Amino acid sequence: MTGSRQPVASMEAIAACLAREILAGTFEPDDNFPREMDLCKRFDASRNRLRNALAQLVGAGLLERTAGRGTLVRPMSEWQLLDPLMSDWISGLEGINPALMREIYAFRLSVEPYVSALAATKANAQDLARLERAFEGMVATANDEQQAAHSEFDVAFHEAIYRATHNLVWAQLGSLLRPSISQLIESSQQAAQQHDQAHHRASLERHRAVMEAIRLRQPDMARTCAERVLETAARDLGFGLDHPRLETPRF
Repeated sequence: MTGSRQPVASMEAIAACLAREILAGTFEPDDNFPREMDLCKRFDASRNRLRNALAQLVGAGLLERTAGRGTLVRPMSEWQLLDPLMSDWISGLEGINPALMREIYAFRLSVEPYVSALAATKANAQDLARLERAFEGMVATANDEQQAAHSEFDVAFHEAIYRATHNLVWAQLGSLLRPSISQLIESSQQAAQQHDQAHHRASLERHRAVMEAIRLRQPDMARTCAERVLETAARDLGFGLDHPRLETPRF
């Protein structure tokens, strides 16, 4: 509960707690944020410590502090998702704002087919081995009892594709976005639990197809197969594929 008293020892922990409440949707864009005095009581923290925590959220684009207006949650378009602090906060979330989840999906649909195609032209033996290990992990944990491990292998599979581009920016971007991608994958897998084993096998086969296209150096096929993987995730999450933000651009 946002109004309960939750003593927190450090400025970093206060910042993480408040940031995760915004990212989870407890506070929506343009909402008024609680007053400093109330937050000091809630966390049993000094005003200086609280202000330092809020400064981190301001720096990450989550909050705007204006004299005479107080503190407001900024529009989602201003959130700095590539800030390393933001990655840390997202990694500790148990749930994520549905609108933010849709934005992350739109990003993945925009770039991952291209990244997969690039990986098909650049991947070396080490990249292929890393990709295969992640896929084998997905296969071994494709059951309800090992859902968390399955999600980790799934994220590792996609991160391996970013690394296989041998492009510094793409590789670092894949690493920075790992918590965001993990949130999306975990949410889609939770939704997929409602499906039968045939659905899970089909998802694995789509991932295998991406891996094989990269291994065989077939960039067009890798792009197409990556799009199919993401289309499956969209259906599991209930996203309509005809939304303009979810169209796949051609780089």
